[in-house]
Parts: sequence; structure tokens; C-alpha cells
Amino acid sequence: MRKTLLNTVLASALTLAAGTALADEHAIKVGTVAGPETEVMEVAAEIAQREYGLSVEIIEFTDYVTPNAALADGSLDANAYQHEPYMRSMVEDRGYDFAIAGRTFVYPIGAYSEKHDSIEALPEGAQIALPNDPSNEGRALILMHNQGLIELDDPENLEATPLNVVGNPKDFRFREIEAAQLPRVLPDVDLAFINNTFAQPAGLTLDDALIKEGPESPYVNLIVVREGDQDREAIRQLVDAYQTEEVEAKAEELFGAQAVPGWK
Repeated sequence: MRKTLLNTVLASALTLAAGTALADEHAIKVGTVAGPETEVMEVAAEIAQREYGLSVEIIEFTDYVTPNAALADGSLDANAYQHEPYMRSMVEDRGYDFAIAGRTFVYPIGAYSEKHDSIEALPEGAQIALPNDPSNEGRALILMHNQGLIELDDPENLEATPLNVVGNPKDFRFREIEAAQLPRVLPDVDLAFINNTFAQPAGLTLDDALIKEGPESPYVNLIVVREGDQDREAIRQLVDAYQTEEVEAKAEELFGAQAVPGWK
């Protein structure tokens, strides 16, 4: 009887494990940053369900760090919110074993001001708010360098910080702020560099920006997975569902010309 019971338990466990594995190929969890980019992913999820029978559960986050931690610990199958320079900096800093499964959109960063209507109007000692994550901070400083506002020791360094500023004619003061908080501090500073992820929900568009990236930006956002998962059928289906005209149309509805497809 004991042997029979053991065999029954083992058989049940194997059946459950097989069912779970099967479910994993028909249901995945994807992390996004709360806001319009989540709405874009929702369209991709609908397409994945309709075309492939793939159930996509979207998990929303409010910061740029946690989605990678959740991917690394297995809480997510993929995330879609970051560009490659940021991913590479996180991999180097935290030892994550990540891979790129597909490209989404370029969301250009812009510099906004509620106090000044031109770059030339920035006063001596102006406070400049920068995103405090390594790659986006460098991204903002490079834009300032290209505008002639500051001089960097290496304008190709994507992870530049204020410590790399070797020329600052107007003695700008830099404030390093979490990206999600930048719209809130905008009234208190002279200029703030804000990613479209957080600019658009705050009612800002690139038409309002005093400095902005062009469509040639290398900061295309990605669908990121753990190394080895990029060839999983479910992941490939998610990427295929995302890289469609329906998703592109939703991004255009939400962002106008501010979201540039990175897969074309």
C-alpha cells in the first residue's frame, strides 16, 4: 500500500510538472513601466492571444531597477522598458545574465523647463535635473555637450556623470534625480531631462522640449529575457506580436511621432 501510494504521489507530481511546463509555453509574464508603454504592450498581448493563443500577463513597475531584478529572479519571463546601454550597465553592475529578444521603440529624451523658453535663457548657476540611472544620465550630458552647454572629457562615454564635465562656462549645478520623479521636480529646477516614459503622462511632449534627441538615437528600447530564453517559442511569439502595425499604430496614437519603431 505504501509503495502504491508513493507511486501515485510521484505520478501526480510528474503530471503537475508537465502541466506547468506546458502552461509556461502558453502563458508568460512581462514587466513594463506603468504608463503609456504599458498600453502599447497591452495591444501586443491582445495580438499574442489572438494569433498564437499566448496569454501575456503584464506586471507594471514604477521604477527602472525592479523590473530587471524581477527578471533575474524568475518572477518575470521578459521585460520591455529599457534600452541597450542601460541594460549593459545593469548587467555589468549586478552580474545579470540577460539577452535581447527583440527591439521595440526609440523614445527620445528631452530637456524641459517651466522657467525658461530657450536654452540661451538659462542663467548662470542654473539647476539642471538629470536622471540618476547611469546610461540616461550620460545620455542627457551628451546632449548638453552636443549643444555646447558643457564640455565632457569623453563625449562618447554613454555612462558619463557630472564628474566627467571638464567645461561648465555657466557654472550649472546638477541634481541627480530618480527618473520617475523628474516631472515632479520640474517646477523647482531650471531644466530637467525627462524620458518620454514619464514625460508623456505628465503632459509633456517633445514639441515642448528645449533640447531633444532625433530619430537617429541609438537608445532603442528592448524586450529583454534571461540568457537562453530568447529562442523560446513563447518569447518569439511575444516579439512577433509586438513588432506589428497594430502596435505601431497604438504607439503613434499615444506618442505621435515621438515613438520611432526600432525594428524597421
